Amino acid sequence: MNSMKSITLYHLMIKNQKMIGIKFSPDRLIQSLIKGLPNPKWSQQYNMAYIENTKTNLGIIFNTFKGVVWINYNRFLTNRPINSSNENFDVEWFRRRKPISGYRTCPEAYLLKLELKRYANSTIKTYVTFFELFINHYNDKELNELDEGDIRAFLQSLIQQNRSNSYVNQAINAIKFYYEAVLGMPNRFYEIERPRKESKLPKVISKNEVLSIIEHTNNIKHRCVVELLYGSGLRRSELLNLRLTDVDSQRMLIRVEGSKGNKDRQTLLSKTALNDLRAYFKEYHPKTYLFEGRSEKKI
Repeated sequence: MNSMKSITLYHLMIKNQKMIGIKFSPDRLIQSLIKGLPNPKWSQQYNMAYIENTKTNLGIIFNTFKGVVWINYNRFLTNRPINSSNENFDVEWFRRRKPISGYRTCPEAYLLKLELKRYANSTIKTYVTFFELFINHYNDKELNELDEGDIRAFLQSLIQQNRSNSYVNQAINAIKFYYEAVLGMPNRFYEIERPRKESKLPKVISKNEVLSIIEHTNNIKHRCVVELLYGSGLRRSELLNLRLTDVDSQRMLIRVEGSKGNKDRQTLLSKTALNDLRAYFKEYHPKTYLFEGRSEKKI
């Protein structure tokens, strides 16, 4: 194989049909091999050759160039794992919404893919919200007519509204999910520019201020909540999902299941917090979750 010769495969959408884009530097051998592919055409817009996107044609490309030219699949294939969290998903809420005249809702295929990939509820809400914001920005266009130029124009409108970099990045993720996961075209919009990541110093309160908050809590339950948030470094969602069995008083540890990135972790439990938790338990008698509201459900 000539290491200097290579082609890169891309996902293209031309005339509402999926195509395999083939990008390469000018080379007679590659051009000759491409002419032997099924009905090859040239795209002036993308500056690359392309053929119909089918499993058969992908196999033909592999067999045609195998051992002769290096095939770069990095922007064509993906190996991202499906979320393995056991969390319950509430995609049905989006399906049950009352229709609003003139408002385009998220396609069913989009919701179904979110279910199949078992994304967290917070991610589902974010993706649906931003994707609907995008498609309603172009009410006069069919979804399959939108291209890179439309996406860039939409992102530019967000920037002109002084939206944060994080806001714009979430919009990009929601849009890319449709083309890459729903339509099955990984890295379809690989070239879409992302805003630079902001680097800001966190606003931190002093230790004395934290201790003052703990001392001025109204009751033992509130005191335990603040102590675990501060002393054990728990996120709000982690704290609310704690079960009685997650507190290990023997090893002075707290088990956190399904943390950020759906990963389990352990964090330290202080003696002060343990003593207050024991006093809290005697007074409130939680059954399943460490902090319960009415009907023994987590607060």
